[in-house]
Amino acid sequence: MRAHIGVVRHGARRALIAGVLLAGALSASGPAAFAEQPKPAASPIYGVTIPPGYRKWEMVAPAEEAAPLDELRVVLGNPVAMRALEKSTLPFPDGTILVKLAYKRKQSDEFPPATVPGQATTVQVMVKDSRRYASTGGWGFGRFINGVPADIGQHQTCFACHQARVKNHDFVFTRLAP
Repeated sequence: MRAHIGVVRHGARRALIAGVLLAGALSASGPAAFAEQPKPAASPIYGVTIPPGYRKWEMVAPAEEAAPLDELRVVLGNPVAMRALEKSTLPFPDGTILVKLAYKRKQSDEFPPATVPGQATTVQVMVKDSRRYASTGGWGFGRFINGVPADIGQHQTCFACHQARVKNHDFVFTRLAP
């Protein structure tokens, strides 16, 4: 019985020391340790943000934009988007997210006949939520320059352009690359 009491006291002492060290570490980091992280910047009109982890999503398709933009673009899709694209599902289901990365075209230094991505220009995001974005075909739009949403004027053109050109493809330009 005495040996058991010694073990309990020794264990209690370790727990007390660990608690004091933990409390000290938390107080040293101050209230910032518990502060809510800042919310990502949202696009005007739609409230769309750049989705976390999007760079690990699958590629839907690359594209080249001619003058005056002269850009290389690649569209990435979240798993919901990829399943819909692979099955040719229209309309796209809610939860679909497409992200377009755009870069200035640049001649390759190593292989001059090749064009490679240069400076990043925009990240554009489409989010399907048929209730929230009912007035825009179920889609919310975001256009970001250096992680900051573009102005409201640019966002006012998103749906009109998609509606005029690809209404019959659920407002999506990109098709799954073969």
